[in-house]
Amino acid sequence: MSALPAWPGRFAGKVAVVTGAAQGIGREAALRLAREGASLVLADRSELVDEVCAQAVAGGAQAVAVRADLEGYEGAEAVMQRAREAFGGIGILINNIGGTIWTRPYAEYQPAQIEAEIRRSLFPTLWGCRAALPLLLEGGGGCIVNVSSVATRGLNRVPYAAAKGGVNAMTACLAWEYAEQGIRVNAVAPGGTDAPPRRIPRSAGAPPAPPSAQEQAWYQTIMDQTVQSSLMKRYGTLDEQVAAILFLASDEASYITGVTLPVAGGDLG
Repeated sequence: MSALPAWPGRFAGKVAVVTGAAQGIGREAALRLAREGASLVLADRSELVDEVCAQAVAGGAQAVAVRADLEGYEGAEAVMQRAREAFGGIGILINNIGGTIWTRPYAEYQPAQIEAEIRRSLFPTLWGCRAALPLLLEGGGGCIVNVSSVATRGLNRVPYAAAKGGVNAMTACLAWEYAEQGIRVNAVAPGGTDAPPRRIPRSAGAPPAPPSAQEQAWYQTIMDQTVQSSLMKRYGTLDEQVAAILFLASDEASYITGVTLPVAGGDLG
């Protein structure tokens, strides 16, 4: 599909924090925000975030990059402190960190793998929201968009599904808690999304070993289910995912909060 057009000026005067900005959906959301006038704080534990920041600046945006591990609260605090130093506060937070590390039947997961999946796909959103709320409150309001997944119902990803189910729950609860203080909290739930190969793995540390034939078969199961569950019988594009995120982050969604929006070709999760 062709790239969707940017809306120049839609985020003029807004400061947006994008986590997981080095690759994939986070990278594309950051660059689209830059084209639409936002000032950016781009966070990731990979040095690739510096390249994304440089690209945004080359296009005329104000942007800073922060290398931080948001699986711990200290990383989230460091990101928000940099936002305060660079721009005085924030108006938008896009929590994008997460993603399945392993795919297998639940009985095949080791305890350490289960914990790693939860740390990867739940804690960065928990910590990101907690660290951002004081800045949003100081600024008189703003919005949070959490990136969840329709894989809360699916095969071979129980720990990831549990993590993203937690993201959906905290999205609803935070919306209730902070609506009267001018903070909207929503989520998108992407389905399968075509993206370039990852330049760094989702798991921390050394790259994982090449998958075995059994692991490839388990992964093929989720790919097949993704297409079968979509009414459109295809994967989405990065542009289609980013369009939904930026809509919820924009003033056009000013009367929307507490919603998890499936972006999965009709698969509601």
